[in-house]
Amino acid sequence: MRFNFTSIKYGGFLLLFLLIGQSFNMAFAQTERKISGNLIDNTKQPIIGASVSVKGTSKVTSTGAEGSFTISAKTGDKILFSFLGYQTKELTVEAASTYQVTISEATASLTDVVVVGYGKSTRKALTSSISTVKGEDLNKGAISDVGQMLQGKVPGLNISRSGDPNRNAAIIMRGASTLREGAQSPLFVIDGVVGADISIIAPDDVASIDVLKDAAAAAIYGNRAANGVIMVTTKKGVSGQTQISYNGYFGIENVSNRYDMMNADQLRAFLAKTNSALTPANDKGANTNWQDEVQRSDAMSQNHNVSLSGGTEKTTYNASVNYFNQQGIIKTSGLDRFIGRIGVEQKAFNDKLKISFNLSNSVSNADLVPYRNTILSQMLTYLPTAPVRNADGSYFDNLVQTSYYNPVSMLENAKENLKTKNILGNLSANLKLPFGFTYDVNVSYQNTQNVYGAFYNSIYTSRYNNVRNTPDPPANPTFVSLVGQNGVAVRNAYQNTNKIIETYLTWNKKFGDHDINAVVGYSYQQSLNNDGFQSTSTNFPVNEVGYNNLSLGNPYAVTDFRVDFNPGVTYQEILLISDFARVNYNYKNKYLLQGSIRRDGSNVFGINETWGYYPSVGAAWNLDQENFMKNQNVVRSLKLRGSYGIAGNSLGFAPLTTKLIYGQVGQFYYNGSPREGAYGAIQNENKDLRWERTATTNLGVDFGLFGGRVGGSVDWYNKKTTDLILTFDVDQNLYPSGQLTANVGKLTNKGIEVVLNGTPVISDNFSWTTAINLARNVNKIITLSDTRFNIDNRLTVTPDGAGQSGASLQILAPGQAIGTFYTFKYAGKDANGVSQYYDAAGNIKTQGLLNRTDYYILGNAQPKALIGWSNNVRYKNFDLSIFMRAVLGNKIMNVTRADLFRPSTAQFTNIPVEVENESASDFNSYKYSSRFLENGSYLRLDNATLGYTFKKGLIPGVNSLRLYTTANNLFVITGYKGIDPEINQGGIAPGVDTNNFYPKTRTFLFGLNVSFN
Repeated sequence: MRFNFTSIKYGGFLLLFLLIGQSFNMAFAQTERKISGNLIDNTKQPIIGASVSVKGTSKVTSTGAEGSFTISAKTGDKILFSFLGYQTKELTVEAASTYQVTISEATASLTDVVVVGYGKSTRKALTSSISTVKGEDLNKGAISDVGQMLQGKVPGLNISRSGDPNRNAAIIMRGASTLREGAQSPLFVIDGVVGADISIIAPDDVASIDVLKDAAAAAIYGNRAANGVIMVTTKKGVSGQTQISYNGYFGIENVSNRYDMMNADQLRAFLAKTNSALTPANDKGANTNWQDEVQRSDAMSQNHNVSLSGGTEKTTYNASVNYFNQQGIIKTSGLDRFIGRIGVEQKAFNDKLKISFNLSNSVSNADLVPYRNTILSQMLTYLPTAPVRNADGSYFDNLVQTSYYNPVSMLENAKENLKTKNILGNLSANLKLPFGFTYDVNVSYQNTQNVYGAFYNSIYTSRYNNVRNTPDPPANPTFVSLVGQNGVAVRNAYQNTNKIIETYLTWNKKFGDHDINAVVGYSYQQSLNNDGFQSTSTNFPVNEVGYNNLSLGNPYAVTDFRVDFNPGVTYQEILLISDFARVNYNYKNKYLLQGSIRRDGSNVFGINETWGYYPSVGAAWNLDQENFMKNQNVVRSLKLRGSYGIAGNSLGFAPLTTKLIYGQVGQFYYNGSPREGAYGAIQNENKDLRWERTATTNLGVDFGLFGGRVGGSVDWYNKKTTDLILTFDVDQNLYPSGQLTANVGKLTNKGIEVVLNGTPVISDNFSWTTAINLARNVNKIITLSDTRFNIDNRLTVTPDGAGQSGASLQILAPGQAIGTFYTFKYAGKDANGVSQYYDAAGNIKTQGLLNRTDYYILGNAQPKALIGWSNNVRYKNFDLSIFMRAVLGNKIMNVTRADLFRPSTAQFTNIPVEVENESASDFNSYKYSSRFLENGSYLRLDNATLGYTFKKGLIPGVNSLRLYTTANNLFVITGYKGIDPEINQGGIAPGVDTNNFYPKTRTFLFGLNVSFN
């Protein structure tokens, strides 16, 4: 028995060695000879540092100066040439010993490989709508978020982002498909890991991004694919000589636009003209520009990325380290981030087994702005005649006025910080089996740790302990009471963990003219969320303590203070089990069929609706393969395609969403005294709550003309979402609690997308490529009711400006789009200079108007068109890229500007210069109405980059060297009168500028790309 055990043990070690070890093949060079030559690209430029290997052997080298190479091979051998960004070239050795080899750039042609769910395909074989953006074509600049990298690059992808480095972009694909806040983002899949956090990938590490837009492409991901799927592929190692690359830049940012507010002299002159005067408490003889005091004149940014790659034909590796730092344009804000990645691929068993391992770790340190929107508002309204500090160095404040705070004091006397650690590891194995089968196993582990701290010092608790907080829409302003004294601190630490295992079997088989690709698989995911705690404290001995030492506080000495353990955050375990299958059929590369289905089961929905089914079907016809298309030189490729599929949306749901929950509902009285502890139902059970379902029909055509010099695609889609999840008021005689979350409602998105790209000029020394994409989407709510529950409409966004209590701005209603503005209709001014408005009957009034009753539908925030236009020009060693982006036909409600239109109170709050001609007797000037509903269209020069690549081989050991300068946001052409027209397009209240702007910046970068071999 001992002998058998030992044999098994040693046999196991041997098997493990074979799995991870490198295979060595002995070749007898009976007829070997030296094969030499040069490797060049399509423009006859030499390629230096490319991998040159003899297929099936361990022989490998790399190209040197002028692209030269020498390697030993024999007649009949195949020599492989590979280089990042170029298509792999295969050369069969014949009688000659010298060759000139041309390698082509990887372009977005119909033969490109496209990453799809659980596999890959060629663009020519697709039946669905998928857009691909190569890493080199992504937006460049001081970018902390992947959304900004994709802005304007993919038709149908509506991306909006502020200038805040710590806010992610809002990403909406083909229109919003839900009425739930925070449930509109696409699903990200990174190197096959479903739901991975995109912040863990540095922009320099992205090789390509494939965007699965229609349900036929995305349905393979089931209940998470209704908003589309974004597949991110990172850079991999390439066999050949080890290469070290460095990409880095330094940038300077400054505010691209400001509000033109009155200075002290202008304000005094205006008040004198209107027979008003400043109070002594406000007129301190200063002339303060509060925008200058709150914002940095110049913010610095930097990025450094070092990568190492190489390997042999059997083993390849890639490792990178990235450091990113960006100061926010608002003082005290900024982001500091470090990302490390390593990836290894190993082949074994005569290349039948490939094992891949990837590990990424991101550590970020974000300095946030406490009460950010409140500070931005006070920055504009605080009087210029007030100083930042008193003569003794203390912060100036006029505490007599309500909701009036020194914004610099607020900024300097509070601190808010979020540290995030994010680790992602995945191990995959691909085994080639007989009869055309391959078997894949992917195992991944994701862990995100968030440590948050906030500290409001003694100045805050004494002066700003009842702060008016202005959150982003649709949330409404509230007054937040900071209970405590001598400072208040909060500290929490939470972590989320995802464990995923996916396994699938693929069959590729060719029978004469018939090609079949079939996939069947299984997925299991366990998510553990909100594992952690929170605590608060107050009554600190000194302000310097901050949130790092809560134990130094003495909260129990403060009456009514209670330690906050954050009861709103609960530990959750989410389970998702799935089966999926897909079949692709290809006849003569002419006629293509695809069908897929996924079955998802989860614990987050009602026990009667645990499982959901998501099918899809697609077909395509490659007309260019037909005989009648052979004898012509105009059309190079032409494909018609159509698809239909159903996907689901489970974002934002926890296991307790459908359960009956009891909690504290108030107090009860005992012997005439109130006692705490009255408990009752706070959430109703709904056993039938299920996933929202989005069905998409897509018709498209792909084409290439004039030998590939011109190409593009056109897509039309109809996307219908049913079973919308809404919360309804219900009768407490029938339900324990007063509200119920249920599936009621339908909405649609219909649109068209056009892509056109071309190469107008190409020669040895000069080339010009251009690409333009255009998208139009029409969003419409069909119904918010069914036979059980009925909502005619629902009002959203109540900014609650002074004198406008209860006034709302938008409506969710059948027949209207999300983001429809519903407010008063402006009718000019009367003879006394007082603003007038139409009532419901069309009468013009200055008073007596009623909220809602006299509202009009006045347009919506949905853009009529999105346009992106990129140009790349090369002249000898110079390269120039210019990218412009336009958003057309959308409306923006400029609440920020409306709140500033208060000439009658200019002695208490500052006003814009444009208000100097307003009448001080106009008590209606600031009323939310069509007067402040502005055209949000704009054309932005997003990016311009000029680079110079030095001659290859100029410096020994340097493979390539490029210097460049980039300018972001050079100009914006718009009629919008706010800070910037790029107002958030996400959520259920898009297009509302309510003091939630974080100024966008104009950035100038100076960078270097260099690689060594």
